[in-house]
Amino acid sequence: MEWKTIIEPFKIKTVEPLGITTREERQTILAAAHYNLFNIRAEKVLIDLLTDSGTGAMSAAQWGGIMNGDESYAGARSYYNFESEVKRLTGFDEIIPVHQGRAAEKILFTVIGGKGKYIISNSHFDTTRANVEFSGAQAMDFPVKEAMEFDKPAPFKGNADVAAMEKFIKEKGAANIPLCVMTVTNNSLGGQCAR
Repeated sequence: MEWKTIIEPFKIKTVEPLGITTREERQTILAAAHYNLFNIRAEKVLIDLLTDSGTGAMSAAQWGGIMNGDESYAGARSYYNFESEVKRLTGFDEIIPVHQGRAAEKILFTVIGGKGKYIISNSHFDTTRANVEFSGAQAMDFPVKEAMEFDKPAPFKGNADVAAMEKFIKEKGAANIPLCVMTVTNNSLGGQCAR
């Protein structure tokens, strides 16, 4: 008798069960949560794309990297490894590492924002608004009308009122609006999704 064995090319060090749902179940879950991703229980989510705050599992190589990393205050070997890899991947000459997206926003709006500028959005995330306004620019929200009708359910209350945005752009001039931000999971409007 011949045995055939399938061996995965890795060892699993930690196991966490995942909640696998059908398309129909996901549609029911979304409707029951009023399309607010913050109202969905984590065990019903297979792939979590809600945040960029590093909540996913790390590989053995990533854990090992932490132990082998150079945490020197300045001139760290880890930084130079990071810099050369990001330059290789992006082709950019200048690399400014940040610990999280909010720090990147601060840099971005310092460069493109400023007095007389407007950053338009379906509804700004709180730290995005703070970074826009700190630069001197104005954060302008254009949610769909249904977003403010709290007693009426409607899918995708996180959508932008595109007609209102277009009117605003014509009034203020495109040159004064360097960026339009689309907040996909819209915390400011109760976690409502945009599509």
